[in-house]
Amino acid sequence: MPSEDPHAPGNPEADSPAAHPRRTFIAASAVSGAVAVAGPALLGAAPAAAGAGASSSRVSLTVNGTRRTVTVDNRTSLLDLLREHFGLIGTKKGCDAGACGACTVLVDGRRVNGCLTLAVRLEGAQVTTIEGLSPGDTGALHPLQQAFIDQDAFQCGYCTPGQIMSGLGCIEEGRTGSPAEIREAMSGNLCRCGCYVKIVKAIQQAGS
Repeated sequence: MPSEDPHAPGNPEADSPAAHPRRTFIAASAVSGAVAVAGPALLGAAPAAAGAGASSSRVSLTVNGTRRTVTVDNRTSLLDLLREHFGLIGTKKGCDAGACGACTVLVDGRRVNGCLTLAVRLEGAQVTTIEGLSPGDTGALHPLQQAFIDQDAFQCGYCTPGQIMSGLGCIEEGRTGSPAEIREAMSGNLCRCGCYVKIVKAIQQAGS
């Protein structure tokens, strides 16, 4: 009587050509799994340390009127330099891909996305963040900050520092001639709460 096990030796089904691809697949899977678990050790290669070979540079720049010198990884963004090295957390990390404008700051008077700007390329630059807008130690608000309050131009407030810094750049560029011009100039700054109309009014107020 033939064996009931279809894979038992001597069974016609076990010796059929259709059975061999299955065996080959199982054997190949076992070998692949062993290689994946063993990793570089099985292949005789030493595991590479994460970020091995990354170099650092020394950069000096002026942030909100204060000269700062720091050594940073060459891949460090201006956003991470401000937040993680200088403790200036008013500049927000939103998308970290240059799409939302939450990290907008002024570099030499021009608007930039901090997340897309390498810190090591800012040697000698003048950087202004939201913390640098209030004059001296008086505690007085910048006219644009006050305008945002007057116009109720924010809800959650997360994008507000970037909106204000971009709005300041918009004013300094002379792009406040009409609501349409302001909207176009501010198109890189997103507000998930939808305060666009009031943001435009705030910029008009401060720029008039």
